[in-house]
Amino acid sequence: MEYKFIDLFAGIGGFHQAACSTGGKCVFASEIDPEAKRAYETNYNIIPHGDITQIDKSEIPDHDILFAGFPCQPFSIIGKKLGFDDIRGTLFFEIARILKEKKPKMFILENVKQLKTHNNGKTLYTILKTLEGLGYKVYSDVLNALDFGLPQKRERIIIVGFLDRSIDFSFPKDKIKGKLEDVLEKEEVIDAKHFATEKIIKKRKSKHKSNYCPSIWHENKCGNISSYPYSCALRAGASYNYLLVNGTRRLTPREMLRLQGFPDTFKIVCNDSQTRKQAGNAVPVNVIKAVLKEVLLAETKTKR
Repeated sequence: MEYKFIDLFAGIGGFHQAACSTGGKCVFASEIDPEAKRAYETNYNIIPHGDITQIDKSEIPDHDILFAGFPCQPFSIIGKKLGFDDIRGTLFFEIARILKEKKPKMFILENVKQLKTHNNGKTLYTILKTLEGLGYKVYSDVLNALDFGLPQKRERIIIVGFLDRSIDFSFPKDKIKGKLEDVLEKEEVIDAKHFATEKIIKKRKSKHKSNYCPSIWHENKCGNISSYPYSCALRAGASYNYLLVNGTRRLTPREMLRLQGFPDTFKIVCNDSQTRKQAGNAVPVNVIKAVLKEVLLAETKTKR
């Protein structure tokens, strides 16, 4: 099925990656971060527009699906959870503005799972009621990247909407496990710059012994260390050594992108710090691809 989509808060194009594999054509993208814009342009040959609050409806082409991984910091367990009291939280209403003006047939939105419980559920209630008030039939669920072939525990709320209210939709339920071995580079090719200092390695190993190999060691804010045969959620602004492969080294930029489902054909054009930030902010491609497949299937069934 061929369809046109727009990519809001586009980052480095997790939605774009998923959509292009299912017949989608991007007709508009928006991203405010200059380094993410550079990566997006390099990989998709599209220059994203900037600040979404400054984009007039006349600049946005007609489209079939709207994608948006709107800023999650206002609702995140890592942030201060200010919600709509944070200016970034109000950016959801920019999505609502565009939906109201352009009326695409469908949309898929993504955010952190904490959105579901933020302010005792009132924030999500406001979002869903706003979308329903625009005429959409809305579905939401929390999905984990671990269940979609990615060895990363990354739980995100996905919100799907259809302008055709006769459409029945179900989120994908099949669980596909990914292997950490398929993500990690061979140790002998890892640049020395990615290894933690001997002092850090010794300190970690004095506190923790892993039951898994390979494993990702995670140190939380309290200094507690755990390890699993998968990664905890990548974060854009986390401390440099909060995740260590086998307790000794940091993930490479390519490994972080793989954990988010980006293929090795994705060109890395920014420095390690920026790519790390971009991977931490990205949507898991495999999750969106699976949801999008069900969205397109539901719409096709209704047409028959």
